Amino acid sequence: MTKQRIKRSFAERAGIMLFITLIISAVYSLVRIIVPQPLGTTGAAYASLRSDYVLKFIQCLLGLVVLSVPSMASRKLKFDIPNFIYIMYYIFLYCAIFLGEVLNFYYVIPHWDIILHFFSGAMLGALGFILVSQLNDSDMIRVSLSPFFVALFAFCFALSCGAVWEIYEFVFDGLLGLNMQKFMTAAGEVLTGHHALHDTMSDLIVDALAALLISLIGYSRLKAEKWFHSTKE
Repeated sequence: MTKQRIKRSFAERAGIMLFITLIISAVYSLVRIIVPQPLGTTGAAYASLRSDYVLKFIQCLLGLVVLSVPSMASRKLKFDIPNFIYIMYYIFLYCAIFLGEVLNFYYVIPHWDIILHFFSGAMLGALGFILVSQLNDSDMIRVSLSPFFVALFAFCFALSCGAVWEIYEFVFDGLLGLNMQKFMTAAGEVLTGHHALHDTMSDLIVDALAALLISLIGYSRLKAEKWFHSTKE
């Protein structure tokens, strides 16, 4: 078995394991949503607990939906996504949905949300580089971007995806009374003013920093490759 095939098999197994984990978590969360109120539990406490399981159920369903997005995009748009991007993507979904929401790592592990946003910003920045690099190398599309514009596209692509995610959190928090943007504490205290915006703005800033770091690394690499090819000629 070739090294490439081994990596592909590992990515496929990781995707299957994540799929099974999300299915089990979604079923468990659904059961906890529909079971009767436990004896001795106040109405307010039960409503808060039920809201937590609604969030977990929605996040698991969302994870199942977006699990196949990279492979579908690759087939539809006819570009290759490296196996390491698939693996990073599955790791991110596992850490964000199962560990973060189902096992409450967002509240248990300090700065868990910040860590995940830095990871996703770097991953999306790398994906942006791969997309535009394949367009640059394609014989069917006549486009040739400078290293600066490749890096700029990667940065904007990652930051745009981060902004779309924050919009999703805002919309569903409002529609379903969830707390994805962490405008409430674990104790149920509703934050106001600057504190209420802290989670959203921190996420976007970390997304931007991670994307900028990957963009600068990619820009330096492309410039070095361009200089190397020019000296050979």
